Amino acid sequence: MKILITGTAGFIANHLAILLLERGDEVIGIDNVNDYYDTNLKEMRLNRLKSYSGFTEVRVGIHDRAAMEQVFAQHKPQRVVNLAAQAGVRYSLKNPYAYVDSNVLGFVNILEGCRHHGVEHLVYASSSSVYGANTLMPFSVHHNVDHPISLYAASKKANELMAYTYSHLFDLPTTGLRFFTVYGPWGRPDMALFLFAKAISEGKPIDVFNHGKMQRDFTYIDDIVEGVMRVLDNVPQSNSTWNANTPDPGTSSAPYKIYNIGNNKPVELMYLISVLEKSLGKVAEKNYLPMQPGDVPKTYADVDDLIRDVGFKPATSIESGVERFVDWYRSYYGI
Repeated sequence: MKILITGTAGFIANHLAILLLERGDEVIGIDNVNDYYDTNLKEMRLNRLKSYSGFTEVRVGIHDRAAMEQVFAQHKPQRVVNLAAQAGVRYSLKNPYAYVDSNVLGFVNILEGCRHHGVEHLVYASSSSVYGANTLMPFSVHHNVDHPISLYAASKKANELMAYTYSHLFDLPTTGLRFFTVYGPWGRPDMALFLFAKAISEGKPIDVFNHGKMQRDFTYIDDIVEGVMRVLDNVPQSNSTWNANTPDPGTSSAPYKIYNIGNNKPVELMYLISVLEKSLGKVAEKNYLPMQPGDVPKTYADVDDLIRDVGFKPATSIESGVERFVDWYRSYYGI
């Protein structure tokens, strides 16, 4: 297939693009390589794709309406995976407009491109952050998620609502994926595991929020992209049993679906740190801090729908995943 992937200089999209190229798909990769974090890392990720004859790079931002219209008109993708976004919960407190430009305006451009060019299936990144103030565990796609506690989370919830509207009005098949704390080789430098590895390697203290009492459903990158690929191949159909009197948020009478992709096994932050310390062979100096605005104390993914519909459940253990990350980190930085 010809597949348009946005955010190919980013963590998840880069891994997905390689997986699809290796199975023989043609990939049109979009990224504007912004400086939210180290652009050298982004360029190195892109270099991993340039050796594939089926890869075409388009260096634009998804918020650029004219550029996105041209991309869809020129390349005519069959399917689209939108993984470009302004990421980060805490950064949304400092620069909210970046989230509106990329996550809202940019997503409208994606939806319009899909609508007007006959795209068979749009898969897009949502986030576990949409569960916000919810405390019922594990988080299910069939739960109400109307209480986001950061603008980032609100922008991802907005994506789900916007996608539903296009599925309903224009019969555009859309699938939203709520990712749970993704980690692994080539990861984002602003994520906890990367920050911890850097600080510990340099003999600097690490900031441990909520005094180490956080729990996260850490999900290894290979599991994430395997899940995305399987969902991409599974075009959603209308649910004939959907009842408007008792509306189920996870499905619809339109061709619209939502899935969690998480490891289904929360890990305490202090245990993650201990595994990382063991892999690095160093003990971290810890700076214990209170909970930060926009953070939640625990995430835990219910993945029953993913298992039922595409036959997949993430299974990489935190011990194995952290070891693989540390191997990459040492190799990349020459440690």
